[in-house]
Amino acid sequence: MQLASTTESSKIPALATKAMESAGARRHWLIWAAVIPLALWALVRAFGLESGDQLTPLMWFTPYAAVAALLVTGIAVAWRNWAAAAVAAIVAAYLAAAVLPRAIGSETVAAAGHETFTVLSANVYLGTADPSALIALVDRYQPDLLSVQELTPSFAKDLRRAGISRRLPHSIVMAQPRGRGGGLYTRFPVTPLRHQTHFLVQMPRAIVALPNDRRLRVVDVHPFPPNMGYDNWREVLESMPAPGVGIPWVLAGDFNGTFDQAEFRDLVDRGYRDAGDATGKGLEPTWPGPDEFPWGLMTIDHVLADQRLGVAEYGVDDLAGSDHRAIHAQLVLPNPGEP
Repeated sequence: MQLASTTESSKIPALATKAMESAGARRHWLIWAAVIPLALWALVRAFGLESGDQLTPLMWFTPYAAVAALLVTGIAVAWRNWAAAAVAAIVAAYLAAAVLPRAIGSETVAAAGHETFTVLSANVYLGTADPSALIALVDRYQPDLLSVQELTPSFAKDLRRAGISRRLPHSIVMAQPRGRGGGLYTRFPVTPLRHQTHFLVQMPRAIVALPNDRRLRVVDVHPFPPNMGYDNWREVLESMPAPGVGIPWVLAGDFNGTFDQAEFRDLVDRGYRDAGDATGKGLEPTWPGPDEFPWGLMTIDHVLADQRLGVAEYGVDDLAGSDHRAIHAQLVLPNPGEP
């Protein structure tokens, strides 16, 4: 009996060793199951390989993939899987380099001594936002231009009743049911510009006549999101005007796009600067609003300014009743005689 007991006890360390080896093997493959998708994500982001209704909107979440890559790197190191840790670290470094500049900012200029043009943009969520809340933002920021997306006939009427015409007396209103309308309200005379009309959503374009014989061209931007039709979303972004020649352009609205989608980057690279990116607030979420998600998830609303314009200020504000947050930007006009 004593001999049998000794034999059985001698087997325990061997069984424990096998169990540890089995657990180690599981951890080995488990960490790779996390590293490989993140590595593929980084490759798609780096080379602009996303396309279609499913993969393109997934790229909205790239900032969260960057955080996940950092966590996975730490786990791989803790588990001493050095190969997985190295790959995860490279992925984390690349994604951080792609994302973090939006929180650092660049190219801001002081407004003092320059004429400025302030833009307020709001998606009013199928016309269900509170018009008085939008008027309160107009009173707070005193914008020269209000760009409204998802403008319905009833909301346009409520906005007039709330006093928008006293504050911004000139407008181009293309209200449509089911959130397919858009509108531009300004304190200066405005002339509509011809534009493509076959898109699903109205996106008015106009020339705004500023004091001192200055002019700006503006667009109220709102393509359907790529998950509701990638080709239409891409075509809208491609249809946006190229800046740098003639009257400067300002694009404001709900682009349903971020810097982690190649199509949006291509638009900015034509000669625009993003007001949020320039001021270091490019990661402040604009969607969804606080009624749906306390702190938002992604930055899909933008003010893009012709690079001949400076950016002095940018901010994000809650808008009661909307699934988006409103955004505002103070742009700096070049001095007379400057290119």
